[in-house]
Amino acid sequence: MATTKWIIDPTHSEVSFKVKHLVISTVTGYFRKFEGSAESTSEDFDGAKVSFSADIDSIDTNQTDRDNHLKSADFFDAANHPKLTFEGKIIKNGDDHKLVGDLTMRETTKQVELNVDLGGVAGDPYGQTKAGFEIEGKVNRKDFGLSWSAVTEAGSVVVSDQVRLILSVQLVKQTEEVLAD
Repeated sequence: MATTKWIIDPTHSEVSFKVKHLVISTVTGYFRKFEGSAESTSEDFDGAKVSFSADIDSIDTNQTDRDNHLKSADFFDAANHPKLTFEGKIIKNGDDHKLVGDLTMRETTKQVELNVDLGGVAGDPYGQTKAGFEIEGKVNRKDFGLSWSAVTEAGSVVVSDQVRLILSVQLVKQTEEVLAD
């Protein structure tokens, strides 16, 4: 059985996160530089091996001071830990897909499970085959050493521990097929 390699098309993909601020509103951030791939033996991606990384210095919350704080040792510590990485696989159960694997931030690795919506596989006008995914889940930032915390005078938490991960990803099928082991 042949294995097909797919790579992320960064111009048609987005990697974002959402976190509650002061428990009353949500801040959205993005990783602007990222890369990833999948290796699959079928177009339903069941069992596909997935690899992903994002550059911490590319974090963008639309506010420079906040971005710099997130890059500091209080959070991601970009100077010493320049990337977050994920290695895992897609598991199909009926119509549902899950992405299960190891997420690493600040040299801390934890297994995570994310929900996957496979939008489909289609050809584009340039002869390329593409696959679209919506991936979503939650992680506790403190599990990965992002432990900065503050409380307002009124007792409100400044930054929630729970972070929603939201990825809209389009993969491009590579033309060469690699033989499976």
